[in-house]
Amino acid sequence: MQQSERSPQFSSRLVGQYALVTGAPQGIGRAVAVRFAQEGAHVAINFIGPRAVAEDALARVEAASRERGHGERDHFLVEADIGNEAEIARMFAAVLARWPRLDCLVNNAGFQKESPSEALDVETYRRILDVNLNGAVLCARHALAHFVARGGGGNIINCSSVHQIIPKPGYLAYSISKAAMAGLTRTLALEFAGRGIRVNAVGPGAIDTPINAAWTGDAAKRAVVEGHIPLGRVGSAEEIAGVFAFLASSEASYITGQTIYACGGLTLFSEFRENWAS
Repeated sequence: MQQSERSPQFSSRLVGQYALVTGAPQGIGRAVAVRFAQEGAHVAINFIGPRAVAEDALARVEAASRERGHGERDHFLVEADIGNEAEIARMFAAVLARWPRLDCLVNNAGFQKESPSEALDVETYRRILDVNLNGAVLCARHALAHFVARGGGGNIINCSSVHQIIPKPGYLAYSISKAAMAGLTRTLALEFAGRGIRVNAVGPGAIDTPINAAWTGDAAKRAVVEGHIPLGRVGSAEEIAGVFAFLASSEASYITGQTIYACGGLTLFSEFRENWAS
């Protein structure tokens, strides 16, 4: 079945859940926020940057709730720079002041920038680590403190990447941040499993989102990328959102400490499709 023929089948697995999605005005974050709303959750959309873009994401989330007949849901925007510790604290204070509880944190905020490693811009390196990794750690700390204090468990889902295990030359800071996501996910999962708190990650591959705009809109460049993907095509943000929704639901109640790679087979070492090594 081709991607254009695929129609998502939505359930109501997340009815009543309260979920905070960081970096959610566009791309995978927005798709996750919309999917969670489609499945019945209340969604807080974290953003930084143009408010109009975030308001468009909120409108999509609210429309998703209405279309699925979930009734009144408390969706809202919460502005915070995930690379700033004080702003993260204010974000959680605002969320927990508005909602009776938080059930799920989606650590999605992140970005990348190409730079030859021998001429690495140190400030950019630090900024990428602050947002992609340190921000996820600090958000997890706030969520875990809440989960432990109220009891009853909780759920953290980290947005990683195939570059958690596949090196990405020229993107050292990004590669480090995603490789570290494995340690963050597994360590927290083990530390808090006894308290009913699950921690997992999703590792997207080549996805048609703004972060990949340099090649997604160029037919020749896109063809090169797709030539390396065993399934032969780029993925959609909506396909990745479905994996997050599964991990947030009770259907994944016995899964913790795992990274699910939604990558069209990129992590299968596609260059070995032909037996050139034996």
